[in-house]
Order: sequence, then structure tokens, then C-alpha cells
Amino acid sequence: MNLSLEGKSAIVCGSTQGIGKAIAEELALLGASCTLLARNEQALKEVSGSLNRTKSQEHGYLVVDFNQPAELKKIFGEFMTGRSVHILVNNTGGPPAGPIIEASEEAFLQTFNQHLVCNHILAKTVIPAMKKEEYGRIINIISTSVRIPLKNLGVSNTIRGAVASWAKTMSNELGQFNITVNNVLPGFTRTQRLETLIKNIAAARSISTSDVERDMQEEVPMKRFGESAEVAAMAAFLASPAASYVNGVSIAVDGGRTGTT
Repeated sequence: MNLSLEGKSAIVCGSTQGIGKAIAEELALLGASCTLLARNEQALKEVSGSLNRTKSQEHGYLVVDFNQPAELKKIFGEFMTGRSVHILVNNTGGPPAGPIIEASEEAFLQTFNQHLVCNHILAKTVIPAMKKEEYGRIINIISTSVRIPLKNLGVSNTIRGAVASWAKTMSNELGQFNITVNNVLPGFTRTQRLETLIKNIAAARSISTSDVERDMQEEVPMKRFGESAEVAAMAAFLASPAASYVNGVSIAVDGGRTGTT
């Protein structure tokens, strides 16, 4: 199985912590040169400097804010001038939890911009280079909510579903150019976002965080939370030559929690 990414270049969004960081680490281990995108420059420097360089990779970063799509388009467009890229990992933190009926119209618009619009800006910018290289992998880190909506995540469920439909449509259009578009759907994964969610649930129910963790893990057939590295492994496979005929799919990495195939 050919998993080597030597000579390949990757753009990894939201890569200063959690799943995004783990993906950058995995891609670098396989030989890819990674450009990290996030808002925190100090964290970007630290993660970029820690990535594997044993295969002569050249890593870097761009400071961008997904709350500012026009600014992202300008900065990223200038960066991509004359560059080649083979892998794009779209990964953005989700919006605050809450019932959909209580969500403001502004919350939907902001999340739509952060996720779908920014994904689209990045994809449109890298696709010409992918076509030229005759190799492209667009990987979107979304959520199992595209299969079954998750409780108390009204805005997130809505926008994640839109991203999944966007990705499927794009996969149909780009497959002929050896560019694949796939989605990874993380379940309960040990990240800062999950920790925050657990604390909020515990506070609302006046119970301990350990009780919340136990209840959540009981929902998972494997009876544990996933690790960021386990989600990253799937993303790395989809980025590799071995996944050349995997296109237009959404793959759950959730320990079997999602109640559908």
C-alpha cells in the first residue's frame, strides 16, 4: 500500500490544536510539506517548528481568520501564486451549542461563512494547481451530524450538512482530474471542544464531569472517546495515493456510535 506523501504539499486548516494539529503531524510523518492555517501566530510557529522534517519537508504557516472570508481570499490567493499544492484539509471549529429554535439568523450566516464559504475559497484557489499536478485530495473534517443530527447543536448540524452536500457535488465535478473530495466525520474525540461541551453539560445538569464522560462513553460501542490521532490517520489515508479511487464519501471515525451505516 502506497501511503507515501514525499514530494507532496498540503494545506491544513485549524492546525494549532486538536484534530487539525494531529493531521498536520501525520501528513508530515508521511513526507508531506505542510502549510498551517489558523489565527494564533505563536501557536502556528510552535506547531510548524515541531513537524517532522526527516524527508526534507519544508513547513510553514499563514495567519488567517475564517471570520473574514474576503481577507482569507486575498491572503491565500497571494500565497498560492506560482505554488503547487496536492492536499487541502478543511478543518474549522464548530459554533456554540444550543437548540436550533433559539439560534439567531446571524449565527447561521457567520457559521456558513466560516465553514462553507471559506472552504470554497480555499478549494477554488488550489484546484488549478491540483489539476496541473494531476493529483488532488480535498478532505473536509465535518461531523457525524451529517448522518444523524446531534442534540443541542442546531446551527452546527445545519451547516455541516451543507458542507457535506457541497463536497459531494464538487467530487462529481473534479473526479475526472484525479482530484478526490471526501469527508471525515469525527465522533466523540478528546479535544478542547469536547472538554468544553462536557463542562457545559455538567454545569447545566449539576453533575460531575466524570459522570458526563461516563454517560457519553456509554453511547459508543467501543466505550471510550476517540483520540485526535485516530481521526488524523483516516485523513492521512484519504490524502495518500492508496486512496486514489475513494471519492465523494463521508467516513465516520466514531467508534461505531452513529446509528446508521
